[in-house]
Amino acid sequence: MQSTSVSLGSDDGRLTCHLPHLRRFARAMTGNQRSGDTAVMATLNRISRCPGEVCGDGMDLKLALYRALLTTCGSLAGDHISTLGDPDPVDSRRDALLRLAPRTRQALLLSAIEGFTVEEGAAIIGVSPREFSAFSANGWLEIASQMATDVLIIEDEVFIARDLAAIMTSLGHRVIARARTHTEAIAALHREKPGLVLADVQLADGSNGIEAANEIMLSCPVPVIFITAFPERLLTGSRPEPAFLIAKPFSVDEVRAVVSQVLFLTPPAQRGHDDALAREPEPMH
Repeated sequence: MQSTSVSLGSDDGRLTCHLPHLRRFARAMTGNQRSGDTAVMATLNRISRCPGEVCGDGMDLKLALYRALLTTCGSLAGDHISTLGDPDPVDSRRDALLRLAPRTRQALLLSAIEGFTVEEGAAIIGVSPREFSAFSANGWLEIASQMATDVLIIEDEVFIARDLAAIMTSLGHRVIARARTHTEAIAALHREKPGLVLADVQLADGSNGIEAANEIMLSCPVPVIFITAFPERLLTGSRPEPAFLIAKPFSVDEVRAVVSQVLFLTPPAQRGHDDALAREPEPMH
């Protein structure tokens, strides 16, 4: 990106390419389409009246637009701008977001959805990079606690399975079963349908955890996070590849972050066999 410090009008062509992303962010921030679009229009009107306020300090134009939007949201209706419009249909992900504190919600959306780096996000909301990272991390933990689900752990190493179960429980999830083999994994699926699967790649009987996960997803669409000591065997550049992968040895914080992001970024309507293994990984920061 190139820094821009010249005056701008709301009809400036340089703004056009950023508007779709700005509208997406505004809608996610406020909770519904009408409120988000109202905030964007108010931001553009403010830019038209006082263009120097947006990027007069030399900040990158895109970052300055997001900062101006957040300022406008605050001046319009504080944290309750979503009341400007009728609520959108029930969406557990949206509701979980709106329960977050404003700064936490902003940091999470700027990093996970808009793809800004820690430094860029920190500049937008006016905090240090360290503070921004803390806001984002806390957001994922809060999201996880609000989107608790049943978890199936496919792992043949007892201590690793126990550690994973403890992490899942700490996030509010319920571990419905632990499987050491392909056969045990399928049997667990028949007893209860999990909302999330953590799967090792190499199982105790020599079977492949990916095969077990594929069979599970054919019967019950569910996001799968693969855990392996040999990620290079999966990330070869050929299709299909896992969308979500954790390398061993893993840290508690890493597992918490990935699980939270997977549950948030994978809508129930889009969970399925074709989607889970074939799509590109979502950006995570």
